This record gives sequence, C-alpha cells and structure tokens, in this order.
Amino acid sequence: MEEAHSGVCGAHQTGPKLHFSIKRMSYYWPTMVKDCIDYAKRCQACQFHANLIHQPPELLHPTVASWPFDAWGLDVVGPMTKSSGGHLYILAATDYFSKWAEAVPLKDLLKKVVAKSKRDWHKRIGEALSAYRTTVRMPTQSTPCALVYGVEAVLPLEQQIPSLRITIQEGLTEEENARLRWKNWKLSMKKD
Repeated sequence: MEEAHSGVCGAHQTGPKLHFSIKRMSYYWPTMVKDCIDYAKRCQACQFHANLIHQPPELLHPTVASWPFDAWGLDVVGPMTKSSGGHLYILAATDYFSKWAEAVPLKDLLKKVVAKSKRDWHKRIGEALSAYRTTVRMPTQSTPCALVYGVEAVLPLEQQIPSLRITIQEGLTEEENARLRWKNWKLSMKKD
C-alpha cells in the first residue's frame, strides 16, 4: 500500500483512488477499502497539501479533442528554486484526449516540488509523470497510459510482488501474449 500510495510511481491518491489503483493490479484483501482510506488519512504529505484550494482562477472553456494528441494544454510553471542543472521553469503539456502528460525542465523560463532536495527537482520530473500517467483520470475512467498504449503500465510494485497478470504473462510466448492482449482489449471495448 505504501509503494502504491507514495512510492516511485505513487501519486499520493485519496483512499478510494488508492484502492482502485491497487485493485487494478489484481491485488485484493477483505478490508482493502477501509485500509486504503485510513492509510491516505495518515499520510503527512497528503494532510499538508489537503487544505490548498484547488479551484481554477477563471471560468473553464471546454476543449474537445477527437483523438489522442489532437489538442494539448500547455503551461509554464515557475520560477522555481534554481536546480543543480540550472533549471528554473517547467514546460508542462497535457493531451486533452488521453490526459497524457509531458514535462520539460527549462533553464530560462510543477508548482509542487517533487524532490526532497529543492535543488534536484528537475531529476524527479520522470517520477512525477509516471505517477500521473498511471493514475485513473475520472473523465476517461482510465489511465493516460492505457489510453495511449492500450495496456496498463507494469508498475515496480508488480515486479516486487508479482500480480496475477505478471504471473500469467511470464509463461507465455510472444504470440500467446499478443492473443491475450487482443482478447483483453476486445473485452474492455464491450464494457462501453
């Protein structure tokens, strides 16, 4: 639970989202929902940032994208504490369709500092993006990774404690694996 919540790919999700994330990796125990909610409530970082206002500064205007990478939202974040690499800003980009995120540190131009050392935040952008890309987005009910690649990312937690999908796929040939992915994709399309 700790790894899924605040580990390398953790996004400090609320209890219900944490539960959903762990369940998506094929882990389950009877008190899972309660345990996830309690765990998120005890997280010091989550409690520290919980009181911040998450409200847009102006009226929202919907942007409609018909396919992945059709329309992007761009934002320049900063200035921040100058990193050891001389970076002061981040150029953040989000695909409106899949919610896929990209970020690039800039020397001459995430509101949240993701590193323990303020001077090394530019080294941790990849981890922040990984957490974002593997978290379910409510508008799509899917992760940006699954929407872009058609399959959920294998998280480090699934390597440490093999999930059911990892255990099944380890013994398959490349062709059997492709058939299984095709079957899973067809099943996911029937849900809609």
